Amino acid sequence: MTAGAVAAAPQPARSFWLVVGAGWLTLAVPSFWDFMFGQWSAYSQGHELLLFAVVAWLMWRQWPTIGASPDRASAWWAWASLALGLAAYAFGRTQEFIRIEMLALWWISVSILLACKGWAGLRQTWFMWLFALFMIPIPFSVVLMLTAPLKEAVSALATVILGSVGYPVGRSGVVITAGQYQLLVAEACAGLHSMFILEAMGLLYSYLVNHQSWARNALLAAFAVPVSFFANVIRVMILVVVTYHFGDAVGQGFIHNFAGIVLFAVALALIGMVDAVLGFFLPDPPAGPQV
Repeated sequence: MTAGAVAAAPQPARSFWLVVGAGWLTLAVPSFWDFMFGQWSAYSQGHELLLFAVVAWLMWRQWPTIGASPDRASAWWAWASLALGLAAYAFGRTQEFIRIEMLALWWISVSILLACKGWAGLRQTWFMWLFALFMIPIPFSVVLMLTAPLKEAVSALATVILGSVGYPVGRSGVVITAGQYQLLVAEACAGLHSMFILEAMGLLYSYLVNHQSWARNALLAAFAVPVSFFANVIRVMILVVVTYHFGDAVGQGFIHNFAGIVLFAVALALIGMVDAVLGFFLPDPPAGPQV
């Protein structure tokens, strides 16, 4: 056997993954385009591109591990799962059910990995698949059911805090009165979608820091929910204060969009603070001596 023959041996595996990737893109590109920019763009919240970029980075980061893991003999149920995913995609695409279509793409991806690398490959990449679920739009009925109490709670807490420091604020439902101005706390300011993306970022932070204590990781992920809620409260307070001092035109202009950036910055800072506090009670064990 020549050295050239040895070097050429990995090519079939690479060709296989290129074909699989091309096939997946053939299905995924039209779906993502319709979801982000086409007929389903109303369901998009704008953070899906960020989540997709994170998933792509996680895939790139873990690809050497996936490629190095041994191939497994494909079980019949893995191919059956892939067939089920393809059927679900065809149904969602033809019948225009975007959530079924997106979930089917996720199912197809997991099934391909199971068929090629087995459960070992799935265990190595479990977080990537969990994180990818955040790209699937939440059912509208769930959004309506949970958003109203969230807006009420955010409005109430923001009003109480601002009133306690001397601002002339009042509240009627989700409408906050600040001096001569009235501000409606909309879904985008304090709704489920913003908490959804912040929870995803909290989980990503917990995964990347990779503490040795499972309890610390679990608590950090759990605290992402109240942290995202409080970050929404801070965002609403910023908009109320800016509107009160500088007028409605300023509060609803650039500052309104900039407050969204502040929301993420505050949430990530709070998650870091929570992590530091948890570190006092659940510290990572010292690293063992290197041999």
